[in-house]
Amino acid sequence: MKNLLYILIIASFCSCSKDFLDRNPTTDLNNNTFWNTEADLKSFSNGIYNDAGNNALYTFYLGFTNIPFGSATHAVVPYEVSSDNHASLAAEHIAFARVSAGQNFVATNASDAGWNWGILRKCNIMLRNYTKAQILESIRNNYAGEAYFFRAWFYLDKVQNFGDVPYVSKPLDNTSEELFEARQPRKQVMDSVLRDIDMAINYLPASWSTPGRVNKYVALALKSRLCLYEGTYRKYHNLGDYEKYLNQCVDASALLMSSGKYSLYKTGNTAADYKTLFVTKDLSTNPEVIFSRAYVQGVLTHNMSGYVASQLAGPTRDFVEDFLCLESDGSAKPVALSTAYSNSTMEAEFNNRDPRLKQIVLDPREEQAVFKTQVGYPRLQGMQGNVSPTGYHLIKYYDYNQMLLSTNQDTDAPLFRYAEVLLNFIEAKAVLGQATKTDLDQSVNLVRRRAGVPDLTMTPVADPKYAGLGLDPLVVEIRRERRVELCYEQLRYQDLMRWKMGAQLNKQVLGIRFEPTDRANPKFAAVSSSVKTTTVNGKNYIDVLASSELRNRKFTESKNYLFPIPINVISKNPAIGQNPDW
Repeated sequence: MKNLLYILIIASFCSCSKDFLDRNPTTDLNNNTFWNTEADLKSFSNGIYNDAGNNALYTFYLGFTNIPFGSATHAVVPYEVSSDNHASLAAEHIAFARVSAGQNFVATNASDAGWNWGILRKCNIMLRNYTKAQILESIRNNYAGEAYFFRAWFYLDKVQNFGDVPYVSKPLDNTSEELFEARQPRKQVMDSVLRDIDMAINYLPASWSTPGRVNKYVALALKSRLCLYEGTYRKYHNLGDYEKYLNQCVDASALLMSSGKYSLYKTGNTAADYKTLFVTKDLSTNPEVIFSRAYVQGVLTHNMSGYVASQLAGPTRDFVEDFLCLESDGSAKPVALSTAYSNSTMEAEFNNRDPRLKQIVLDPREEQAVFKTQVGYPRLQGMQGNVSPTGYHLIKYYDYNQMLLSTNQDTDAPLFRYAEVLLNFIEAKAVLGQATKTDLDQSVNLVRRRAGVPDLTMTPVADPKYAGLGLDPLVVEIRRERRVELCYEQLRYQDLMRWKMGAQLNKQVLGIRFEPTDRANPKFAAVSSSVKTTTVNGKNYIDVLASSELRNRKFTESKNYLFPIPINVISKNPAIGQNPDW
């Protein structure tokens, strides 16, 4: 049953403003008549879910209405354009492409910058009133747990984007002093977030009678994510006190891992299991999915396969190169050290690679199997049909039969899955210097075995590509695994930010290999002269941004790890201040 769907479509009960901090008291439900029954608590909580799924915390699958930045911050494909995994020349993605280029600017309106606080107001209203319900305390606490969960998630999102933020734990009215106060330091905010997520874990049930609501295990997954984020951000940005968060990431992850509730989805088919997970209609019983957004025909649908097939953007060469090569001796090595790797042709670079590559990026030889057509992939600018600016075509989330449904697609969207928890666990362990072979085998190696990739050892070979980072090769390989396994799941950009790897975004954005002689191939006769190439080590690759203003990469260490505060927000409360160098 896709019960979460019915939660998400229930109308909100508070018409919250999207001003600096939402504080309209006229939107409160009558406190004397409403907060009496479990039905009251449930219906109000449904409004929190509704806000969360309308881009306050997750949107994930959209059709083509995905701009501006603030209205689609949580849309899966556009958000990836902000990172080094995906590149675009499309107007639909310009706000995200500017982020990756370090060319984003200060928004005027809060709604255009993700500075929205409506869901926080609802969480605070719930937490102020839930004890009034004349029901068992344990049942009341279940609904309070949902509010604590979403407040923690909300503040994680705000701290990731803006750093210091106002921390508000009560509903505000027009006379509230908090409306005119300065932001609280991120440490203070994140310590409050940690308390909130612990309250959620304590209050939420292990399961609900109606599936689809967040439970104790979803809260543990969020704690695993947020503690890894804050712990590594504090370490690599030299903020101190990082061990506390990393240890709590390990503990939360370990509780999930030992619960016996979840496991990786696998049938033994390493060539298909990974992709199948992302084109499944109903994830409610999938052993790997901890929390998902449901879609149902006639109620709530999407156009994800159509969006992916449109190829408005494409995977980058840097991303494709991070997939390991499978060697004849049974090992797995980076491209730079492999004897099994070849990119002598567009097709050859898909040979002898991590099997997930062909499940995420189209092997041109499989166009008939994937797209049910034989028109000559890759499709480059100037060719007929859906062309990719990089020459690489994304196929994760794509399903031909779903694509035929146009805007009525109903595959579910995974929001938290067990593979992420495993990778959170082992990264935290490795950064703390505590990782063991047993830890590898119960985490990252489970993920690799599902994919058909040899186990990671405690002493992996150092990849020359990342030699300049000064990191333990074990940490590098765990990061690689995360980039590959969790690609296009709204995590890569923030991973780069927490690792203090913004300089990665200043690299030239390259696409597939495309030699001058390829233009003589009848398949590429129509390729536009606007498709430029650049030479690297004697080979030519598509220079994706050759004719774009975004070619000038401007990520600045002192500035771009945080987004700017919108102009109207500062105008209404100058004490909020602006982030450094904005």
